[in-house]
Amino acid sequence: MNVSLTTPALLFPAISLLLLAYTNRFLTIAGLIRNLYKVYKENQNENIKAQIDNLKRRVNLIRNMQIFGILSLFLCVLSMFLIYEELQFYGSLIFGISLVLLMISLVLSIIEIQISVKALNLQLEDMEK
Repeated sequence: MNVSLTTPALLFPAISLLLLAYTNRFLTIAGLIRNLYKVYKENQNENIKAQIDNLKRRVNLIRNMQIFGILSLFLCVLSMFLIYEELQFYGSLIFGISLVLLMISLVLSIIEIQISVKALNLQLEDMEK
């Protein structure tokens, strides 16, 4: 397959928006952890500790999502450079790896969303009782 210089460039807006969404998720969860930590220090409630553990797991997933997204963007830029230098084979290969890293980031995002939904459902079940 012949990849032109514009093909990797098409991913720039998508990856940038994805990283912005990941950062917003990270900041929101970090704020929740800080607030729950204050409450836990006062109360030592096991339910709050479980919520903090769940959020900690999600923060780690988001960190990994960001790492794979950033690596994908980096390799995308590298592939553009290689194509610019007329190293078509290596540019295409690096671009393919970039796409795989982006897919890994998206799969981690799906896992993080599933954990989030499960936690919300548990909290709503508690409210319904």
